[in-house]
Amino acid sequence: MNYFQALSEIEEKEYLPGFHGKMIHLNGFTLALWRIEAGAILPEHHHVHEQVTNLLAGKMEMTVNGVTQICEPGIIVKIPSNVVHAGKAVTECQVLDVFQPRREDYE
Repeated sequence: MNYFQALSEIEEKEYLPGFHGKMIHLNGFTLALWRIEAGAILPEHHHVHEQVTNLLAGKMEMTVNGVTQICEPGIIVKIPSNVVHAGKAVTECQVLDVFQPRREDYE
């Protein structure tokens, strides 16, 4: 197993309009590094995965279970399994998501 990898070597894919991601997968979880275009919308959805979102740069409006907040760097969003959530990038954003279990749909 190669324990080290440059982020520049990981292919970036557009998973939703305006959502460009690099995925790092291990057995039990997925780490997603997103580059999100200003104005991009994350439609309301839910999934079995627990999720922690860490905004690294920019501003993003997030709604979790009907509660909305503008998130900036330093804000962590905790999303339990099957809880409805959505978002909109107020500015260009850089986001780090952790999903557990592994997001096989992102492979």
